[in-house]
Amino acid sequence: MSTRHPIIVVTGSSGAGTTTVKNTFEQIFRREGVTAATIEGDAFHRYDRAGMKVAIAEAEASGNHHFSHFTAEANLLDELGEVFAEFGESGKGRTRHYVHDEREAELYGAAPGTFTDWEPLPADCDLLFYEGLHGAAKTETVDLSQYGDLKIGVVPVVNLEWIQKLHRDRNARHHSEEAITETILRRMPDYIHTITPQFSRTDINFQRVPMVDTSNPFIARTIPTPDESMVIIRFRDPHGIDFPYLVTMIHGSFMSRANSIVIPGGKLDIAMQLILTPFIRRLIENARRSR
Repeated sequence: MSTRHPIIVVTGSSGAGTTTVKNTFEQIFRREGVTAATIEGDAFHRYDRAGMKVAIAEAEASGNHHFSHFTAEANLLDELGEVFAEFGESGKGRTRHYVHDEREAELYGAAPGTFTDWEPLPADCDLLFYEGLHGAAKTETVDLSQYGDLKIGVVPVVNLEWIQKLHRDRNARHHSEEAITETILRRMPDYIHTITPQFSRTDINFQRVPMVDTSNPFIARTIPTPDESMVIIRFRDPHGIDFPYLVTMIHGSFMSRANSIVIPGGKLDIAMQLILTPFIRRLIENARRSR
């Protein structure tokens, strides 16, 4: 953790909704005049699309049917730790972009399924913002959770997570349902052993729970809407959190435990604004005082 050069981490599985949380952070950054360097978790995958297919085939040939992007060895987590450490010390580091589709190919000038070249993070940024799969991961060689000054977990209940992934990959990435299901099955061991443990290390978790039947996510025709959901917000350390204020400001919310508040799904953005803005202000004020 670093006072002079703080790091914010948003971590969650594929289909969890981390992009929505990222968008809210960007709104807060604009409003508060915060300049953030951004790292996408996909940038630290070890393989490009073609290389990953080869790596999966080689793993399967050796009897490992669970090699996936969730697997620590399929990612450059030691290198990500080095970037976190360097930024915390000096405000410097490097990143690249993984090009997902044709739109991004036009934006970055690289073919879909490949990486752009490594490049330095922008200079003179107030903080580093990471969004991806492994922001608080811990392996035998690196503990990424030690670097985040504010760590956010985005963790919808698993059936909802699968529904969101199915709809996104089918509609935006044009994957078949069979291919998506195969990916979910392949990722399951690392979902349990690599992804899930992170959410005991995060400072705040946002967990969306649908209020409609999601018993069979593989036949769901629509994603439950925010108005059909509730969100559980859990604070690892509830000291200093003004829960009475939040309950008053967020209509329909209530306390479920001493460290948890439940809000209507449609109130997520305002809840995040109210909760996260003071954290960000505090990080920036401490950073600027220490420089």
